[in-house]
Amino acid sequence: MPKINTDTLWDLAAVELRTRESRSADDDAEEDSAALCERTVLFMGSKAGGKTTILLRCLDRDEASKPTLALEYTFGRRAKGHNTPKDIAHLWELGGGTSLSDLVQIPITPLNVSSVSVVLVLDLSKPSALWGTMEKLLQAALNQVEKVHALPQRPGESRTSKQQNQSRVLRVLPKDHPDRELISPFPVPLLLIGSKFDIFQDFESEKRKVICKTLRFLAHYYGASMIFSSSKSETMMSKARSFVSHLAFGTEKGKSMSTDPSKPLIIPAGMDSLSQIGSPPTIDVDIGTLHARNPLDLWKKVFERVFPPERTTEHKELKDPAKDPQYSEPLIDCMRAQKDEELEQYKREQAKSWKGLALET
Repeated sequence: MPKINTDTLWDLAAVELRTRESRSADDDAEEDSAALCERTVLFMGSKAGGKTTILLRCLDRDEASKPTLALEYTFGRRAKGHNTPKDIAHLWELGGGTSLSDLVQIPITPLNVSSVSVVLVLDLSKPSALWGTMEKLLQAALNQVEKVHALPQRPGESRTSKQQNQSRVLRVLPKDHPDRELISPFPVPLLLIGSKFDIFQDFESEKRKVICKTLRFLAHYYGASMIFSSSKSETMMSKARSFVSHLAFGTEKGKSMSTDPSKPLIIPAGMDSLSQIGSPPTIDVDIGTLHARNPLDLWKKVFERVFPPERTTEHKELKDPAKDPQYSEPLIDCMRAQKDEELEQYKREQAKSWKGLALET
């Protein structure tokens, strides 16, 4: 006997509606997976610390690196699959060490603050400048992010709040992690790269321990990942590249970890802890005599007792790009020299006319 369908008209309508919603959800998922994704990564750090070299390696560009002039831009693309739009990474590099930190306002804007991340490259071979470089550059980036969040949101802008950004970074720590209330995560994803490990590994053992423990604390305190690298080691550069690729294209980052100060450090965000890092290293330093406002200040005072900061001003070290041989343009330089001479002649003539006027008076 044939089965009699007892479904009412409303039952059939409900089934049809669920079917359509399911198809719509699948279509949306396909569209999302095929949608173009754009991210922004800002490279900054120690002057001549190897930022350009790391950036070029991450883009598979086999070319000699040149000193960065102020703020430079490039981009990278990565295909997600067959016949899908390529993801785009907008890559900015800040040159000049800390002297041009005000330029961070260019790559960090209301339009991209929800997809921006920072790579801070610190020269391990110059520990005396390490803390000052880190402190000034991170503060400049932090100020710009907070400034952007304080601006009124305009139509078409996809901007997350500061609290949402912090919550996103805090997700790297499990809910039961004992350090969740003891750290101050950076409002955007942050990667610390210690460069020139080939020079650093020849330091005295105790000094290496001070630097490694301090950088581990800083990375954990800011909710950042950290990795040591060297342009002389293809293996180390490859590992650093995977961390940068994670920020630029959302790829999987490595989960390996190394905290041995005699080896390159590799610490993904959230995999360290204050208990494993321990207290600040005390080499001829009595912590009890240091008056610190908070843990970050304490680590700074201890580190700078071991590695006193340099008292140099980077502004004086900057060269005039117009006189730099690597940027020479014969035709333009010739015209510039001619105009400079005309300007000097005009100044001399004006000086004479003013002197004559003064004598008549």
